[in-house]
Amino acid sequence: MTVLPTAGSDADREMLAVALAEARAGLAEGGIPIGGALFAADGTLLGRGRNRRVQEDDPSIHGETDAFRKAGRQRSYRGTTMVTTLSPCWYCSGLIRQFGISRLVIGESQTFTGGHNWLAQDAGVEVVLLDDPDCVSMMTDFIAARPDVWNEDIGVD
Repeated sequence: MTVLPTAGSDADREMLAVALAEARAGLAEGGIPIGGALFAADGTLLGRGRNRRVQEDDPSIHGETDAFRKAGRQRSYRGTTMVTTLSPCWYCSGLIRQFGISRLVIGESQTFTGGHNWLAQDAGVEVVLLDDPDCVSMMTDFIAARPDVWNEDIGVD
């Protein structure tokens, strides 16, 4: 099952705006511009974060993991929505699957396609791919300017 781009709902776009603000903050700090946010089923923001691998010298701080950590411990993640500016890598896709996050909203997957098709097909996660032009241009510009940092992030020598 391949997830195709969609316009998404107004709520999806509003949630993406939170992740996009995090991505921009990360870029301003000299990091990789990938933001994430975790929302409860009722739309309440539980946690927001950004890729801080460069800033913190910690390879495990991806946008999704930072948002997840900042959300704190939840009794269950069923019904929650993870929002990310970029298709989640296998590490972050594993986090979504491991904790049973029900829904994933992705800003774009043109510059990088991670595990979102796997999540939709094999884990039953509802995946919404927005193909947001702001997310695409931010990552395209970053990859062109900092290919060394980007390749390190995605594990390419």
